[in-house]
Amino acid sequence: MTTQQSPQQLSVSQLNRLAKQLLEDCFAQVSVSGELSTLSRPSSGHWYFTLKDERAQIRCAFFRNRNMRMNFQPEAGQQVVVRGKVSLYEGRGDYQLIVEHMQPAGAGALAAAFEALKAELQAAGWFAPELKKALPSPVKHIAIVSSPSGAALQDILAVLKRRWPAMKVTLLPVLVQGEQAAGQIARALNQANRLASSGKKDFDVVLLSRGGGSLEDLWPFNERVVAEAIYHSALPVVSAVGHEVDFSIADFVADLRAPTPSAAAELLSPDQGELISRLHLLRGRLQQAQLRRLQRQREQLHSLLRRIRDPRSRLREQAQRLDELELRLQRQWRANQRQRTARLQANQQQLALLNPQRQLQGKQQSLQQLQQRLQRQMAERLKHARQRLGALQGQIRSLGPEQTLSRGYAIVLDERGKAVKDGDSLHSGDTLKAKFAHGGASLEVK
Repeated sequence: MTTQQSPQQLSVSQLNRLAKQLLEDCFAQVSVSGELSTLSRPSSGHWYFTLKDERAQIRCAFFRNRNMRMNFQPEAGQQVVVRGKVSLYEGRGDYQLIVEHMQPAGAGALAAAFEALKAELQAAGWFAPELKKALPSPVKHIAIVSSPSGAALQDILAVLKRRWPAMKVTLLPVLVQGEQAAGQIARALNQANRLASSGKKDFDVVLLSRGGGSLEDLWPFNERVVAEAIYHSALPVVSAVGHEVDFSIADFVADLRAPTPSAAAELLSPDQGELISRLHLLRGRLQQAQLRRLQRQREQLHSLLRRIRDPRSRLREQAQRLDELELRLQRQWRANQRQRTARLQANQQQLALLNPQRQLQGKQQSLQQLQQRLQRQMAERLKHARQRLGALQGQIRSLGPEQTLSRGYAIVLDERGKAVKDGDSLHSGDTLKAKFAHGGASLEVK
């Protein structure tokens, strides 16, 4: 007689745990396609949904630490491909799929097309760093190729308004999704170049922009016609397509890739706060330099004032010098006269001895001419001396401040009574005083 051995007795929890281990060991990584159904997103951030086809369905859990990396928003009824592992929820004994990645059902073919075009253009040298055009600095006018109703445009305008409100922006509206979007984007790029080359617009750079989305949503920026328009653009092109994790063919061909539309606006605009701080710093340095310069000039002025003598003493010296010259001239004239008289007497004695009437007449004429020349020379020297004295007196008078004021000039004084020497140091609203030859006036700078 034989006895039948009873199976090991398990609790429900033990059975579910063993079933979970078995499922996870056998189906550690699977890829499943199907239609999304009953999608829920509780406040925890986890996603719970059902994946089904025409014959069956399976419950799925997509936890927050995984779904936060998604670049598209799935919706019920959408065909998707998920990747994950098969498991079991022990608390209810529910068989489920723990999702680690999700993409639209057609994304596989698009990804292959993306990689093929990327490899082709890279081999052709379209991504070469040496072909990238440098952005002008500063950028004054941006041509934005984007959707007029998209959030990306509003993000760009908000950043530009905050950082640099004076930035000129021209929108070239296009579709950024759908079959017609790529053609419109390429035509807008070509239009921006035509407007710039003809002088109708002073564009500095073209900004391609749209918000994030799935690979299908961003596909217009992966088409060859857009890549060709960017490659042949004479204007620098900045690509800001999607989120930071999104990459497009436009990003690789463009002269600069920005991770987001807002980041592109940051890259293309100066920060007015930084510039204002810089201006304040430079103004402080300029004021210090001006103060040092004024101090040096003030010291030079004091040094010159100590060296300047009273013009009247200079005039007295010149008058004394003129008297000395006049006395020397008189002495010289008398000496010359004595010499000529002695010579005349000698000639007269010789003439008396020789008694030639004709020679005597000639000598007399020569004597008269010499006397006339002497008188003319004396008159010229006296005239020259008087003119020089008059010029020196005029110069001395013109050096005095009273003479300068009498000619219609004025001395402008600031509120501290200091002479204003540089118009750049004045500011609107400053109160000044003007001193004239007779009286003065109060002034206000405008």
